[in-house]
This record gives sequence, C-alpha cells and structure tokens, in this order.
Amino acid sequence: MAAELVRGQNHPLSQIRLEIRVCAGVLVLTGATLGDEHGTVHGCQWVAHPGAPAQPGVEVPRQAAAEHRLAVDLAALPEAVHRLDVFLALPAGTAGPDRFGAVPAPHATVNGLDGTELACYTLTGLDAESAVIALELYRRQGAWKVRAMGQGYADGLPALLADQGLRDADDLATAIHEAAHAPPHATPAPPNEPVPRATPPSSARPAPGGKTPSAAQTAQAASEPPAPSVSPAPSSSAAPSVSQAASASEPVEPARRYAPQSGEDAGGAGPGHPGGPVDYTHPRRAHSIPSPPAPPPPSGPSAGDGQAARPVAGDAVGWSMEERLYNQVWGMFEDLARTTAAYRSAVDYADSRLEKELDQALADPRARLGGASDAAREAALARRAQLAGRARAALDRDLAQLTAEAEVVEPALPPAYACWGAPVWHAYRAPAEPPMALRLGDLHLPESAPLRIPLLVRLPLERGLWIDSGPGAGAGDPVPDLAELRHLAVEAAVALAVRLLAVHPPEAFSVQVVDPAGAGARALLPLTQAGVLAAPPATGAAEVSRMLERLTRRVDLVQMAVRGGAAEALPADVDTAQQLLIVNDFPHGFDERSVTRLRYLADEGPAVGVHLLLVADREDAAAYGPLLDPLWRSLLRLTPLPDDHLADPWVGHSWTYEPSLAPAGSRVLQQVLAEVTRARTKQW
Repeated sequence: MAAELVRGQNHPLSQIRLEIRVCAGVLVLTGATLGDEHGTVHGCQWVAHPGAPAQPGVEVPRQAAAEHRLAVDLAALPEAVHRLDVFLALPAGTAGPDRFGAVPAPHATVNGLDGTELACYTLTGLDAESAVIALELYRRQGAWKVRAMGQGYADGLPALLADQGLRDADDLATAIHEAAHAPPHATPAPPNEPVPRATPPSSARPAPGGKTPSAAQTAQAASEPPAPSVSPAPSSSAAPSVSQAASASEPVEPARRYAPQSGEDAGGAGPGHPGGPVDYTHPRRAHSIPSPPAPPPPSGPSAGDGQAARPVAGDAVGWSMEERLYNQVWGMFEDLARTTAAYRSAVDYADSRLEKELDQALADPRARLGGASDAAREAALARRAQLAGRARAALDRDLAQLTAEAEVVEPALPPAYACWGAPVWHAYRAPAEPPMALRLGDLHLPESAPLRIPLLVRLPLERGLWIDSGPGAGAGDPVPDLAELRHLAVEAAVALAVRLLAVHPPEAFSVQVVDPAGAGARALLPLTQAGVLAAPPATGAAEVSRMLERLTRRVDLVQMAVRGGAAEALPADVDTAQQLLIVNDFPHGFDERSVTRLRYLADEGPAVGVHLLLVADREDAAAYGPLLDPLWRSLLRLTPLPDDHLADPWVGHSWTYEPSLAPAGSRVLQQVLAEVTRARTKQW
C-alpha cells in the first residue's frame, strides 16, 4: 500500500526509476530543480521546465495542463545532484485563478515504472501562493527518499527559484511561463547544458537547502483521504532554515537546512532570525573553490532494493571527516525535526477529525436514541486510534533509523564534537589547528527523549553565551536552591572553557575570568589550579574595570590594525590569541561604565577574537532596567539544567537543551587541563 504523506514526512523509495503524476484540477505548469548537497541550484541548466524539459535524469511536460507526468531516473542524475524538487505554478497572464487557495488541492503521486504507487501527497492548506514545491527527492546515506514539502510562495515562481539560489530567477520564471503558453507545434527551446559534476557551492544564504518552510502546516493523516489542513502555514516568498539554535528567550546553531531561533528575537536580524534563510556551508569557504568531495559510498543495501542503508559515520559531504561529521549531525537534527513535525501534524488532524465527528453525531437528535450515539462515538474513537497509531509507527521507524545512525556517529566524533564521557578524551593530545565547530550540549524532543543530537556551533563564536543561573533555568525539573544553581552554572561555564582550551592549539586560546565577589571560586578551581588562566580572576570593582579596559583596548587596536592592513604594527603587549572572558554573577559589581564596556565587547569583540561567556540571573539583570536587555538578547542563552527553551520557528518545536558536563565523579576535565598545560610548557 502506498504511503500517504503529510507535510514534512519522508518515505524511502524502493525503486530508482519513477513516474511522478500531478493532478491539479486546473491548468498548472510543472518543473523540477536539481540541487547540490546544500539544496542550491547553480544555474538555469539545473532546472527542467517547459522550455527545457529534458535534463539528465528528469523529464517534465512542455505545457501547462491539469494533469502531468514527470519521468525521473535517480541513477542517471549527475553525482553533484543530491536533491530534486518538483514544483507547480499557476500560469501567469491567464484568466484562470491566481492563487492555489482558490483551486482544488493538487495531488501528487510517486510511482514505479511497474505502476506500483510508492507514495502520494495532497497539497492542502495553501492560500495566497501561486507557486509551490510539491515533493522533494533527496539522497540520504546512499539511499533515496521522497519528502512531502508543500512549501508555497505568494510571490510566485520568481520567489521560488530565487529561494533556491538562482540569480536570474525573474528572467527564468518569465521564460518558463512563456514556454508553457507556447502552442504544441512550437519549436522547443534547445536543451540546456548538462549539470556539471563538480560545481562551486553557494556561500550566500540560503544553504544547505535554503527553502525550508517557515512553519509546519498540519494536514491529513497518513493513509487517509485528503482533508483540510487544521492550521495552514502562512505563505512566504522566502523561506527560513539553521545556523544557530535559539532559545525562547535567546537565540542558538544547526547545519544542513535550518537553525532554531529565539522566540523573543523572532524579529531580529542576523543569520538565525526567522524569515531569513539559513546557511550550513562553512562561513569562510570561498565561492571559487570546487564543491567538497562526496562521501564514500556506504556499505549495505542500495537504494534500489527497498531497504535502509546501514548507517556510516561521516556519511555526508565535506572536505574532511570533521566537516562530514558536522554535516551529518545536523542532517540528523533536520530529519528528527521533520519526522516529529509530521507525527504531530498527523495526530493534530486525527484529533480535529475526532472532534468533528463527535459534534456531528451529537448534532443529530436521531443519533441520541438507542445505542446509535455510542456506536458513532466508538467508531470515531477507533478511527482516531488508527490514524494516531499509523503516525506513531512511521515516527518509530524513523527514530529507529536515526538512533542506529547516532550509535555509529557518536563514537566517531572528534574531541570538539564529543561528549565528555567519550573515549576520545582519554587519548587527548593538543591539536595543531582549531576545529570548525564546538559542541555546546545536546538537544532532544519529548517524542524521542532517548535520542540526543549534539548541538554544534561554528568557531570562532559569532556571538557570546549567557548561562542562566537564576530560578528560571531548568524549568519543569526539580530545581536546587539558588546557591547550588549558581554553582552548577559556573561549572557549566568551566566545562565550556576547558573544551575551548583543549580544541585550540597551545597559546592560540586564552581564558580570563571576572568574579567580582569571588562567589564562583569553588567551581573555578579546575581552571585556577591548572594555571591555564591568562591572569588571576578579577575581583572587586577596580580589578574588574582594569580587565575590561584592557580587553576593550585590545579590540580597538586589533580593529584598527585590520582596517589599516598593519597587523604587524600592533604593540608587543597586545595578546593576539583568541580570548574568552567569563563573567560570573553579572551584573553584580558592575558600574555603568563597566556595563557599557561589556556591551561593547559583546558587539565588537567576536570579529577580532574576544568572546563573552556570562553567568547571570535573568531576573537580576532585568531589575537593572532596559539597559541590559539588548545585551541579554544578543547572547545565546544556555542553562545548567535541562530546559526546553530552544524554540524552533521552522516547525514550531521547543527543543530541550542539556549542557555538556563531565560525568559525575570523572576527572576528565583535570586530565585534559593537565595535557593543555604540558603542551604549553613544551612549546615554551
């Protein structure tokens, strides 16, 4: 039986030669875009459309029609192609409807060449959109899957194409509409050049994918007839995606197609804000370099035998194993987000259908007589249980696959990505180069609590960190007393500082501490006893002021040197190493001038290697008035206890964040710090 998909749900493809059928009920034009590993379309030659219907591995109809058939051969796609998006658009310049909300919901099916129906999807919930991505076929661990997209664009085909990275989107959209109106005997445009096998990745946003929906829409449940969407998603002409995971009070980063954002910062600027696309490519990767090599082919069953491929660590694109693992981790994050969104959508639909059927049964007075109403209620409850059960079965299938992948990926992670309990730390040695990313903790969802996805952020840190030491941290769990909570917050800060010291070459990273009242002395012992701090912790208003003045001077001088191209002219007393400033018990002990300097360091420091890590109580900071609000909002909020504060605007999830701490009773931090000290001494 074919899988009837809901928005965001994916399904494995058991065949690689396919026929995709589209039934719209009105005239629509259809086409397909070919995307690289990031979902970026690198030119008109990557688009199959009525004016150029044949591309390697895909052929589309030449004219607008109410029904279409597209031919796809996944084995014939170029190696550079990892995603194929099937799009629909209402023809421009006709007397017909100009939005999908005014027409019957289009229906798409994916069939094998033998006529077997593999998956289907009804695009419900559309409104003002005049163009929509219906389906996405994508390669995952050597196997192909189909995903129900339903991402609509109110600004039509130009917005859809531009969102996939095409620079000449307006011109191509015009050509597509003109070609779709051409009479059947018109001479077709010559086919475009074949898609190259190695192309430069676009470092402009969006990346990878860059076309994820702005919110999850609920639709009909799996294996049920088409039904109205419970809460249709708003249309958009540009789509968001991850570069950072963010909190409901603060923003945060993932990598492949999208990043959670702060609910409070929903209107803010920056790469992570909702409504802005997300880039998973390395920020310093140049446009002119070739695409990274594809991962080695995974062992196990192929895409054509209908079985899931055996998970392989590093099964993602990238220039190195580190980059492949980074992309694979955020690919797992994306898959977990989507499969959970599909499950919740299906359950929401089942609940709304149950409520509607019960209302209809009670509205008929005749049904209240005898046992008719009881029978109707039992039948409605049974249908709801069947729908929810099928949705849960699909979720469990995807969770099992992701869990198996996590079991092979976690042991293969390098120190910068590994948890503190991983064996890799026992063989730790100081690296020669800094890593591309850092693990801040783990993320999970209620439906998949045992499955943890590492929260990775790019290095150098583009924004500071705020570890909440107040009673608002760890909401929902038993919270220790305030003194113990503040101690746990400093311990979390120390664990992050040790990781940063450990993953950078000796003398390439420096840590300084501000502890005005000395309240964090006990938790700071691993750093102070190992002698890895650049200076003793600053206590008292005078020492705090001097340290902030010294760092502010460093930022000013390095900025001037960079702008003037005279880095060699820096004074000898300026430390050019990356700097992490840990500020404990903020804002106690800070006068107005110190607060102003701290805000300056938060804004200007990251660009020249000065980063902030504040341990602070949000409520205490709020008591100082609106002065500190911009500082709090500009930092990424973390917690010392598990808390579901990371808000995901793409599908509406609230991710639970858990800090990365050393196992109870472990001395791994002390052992790593001892090796850091030994490496520094040897270098001297």
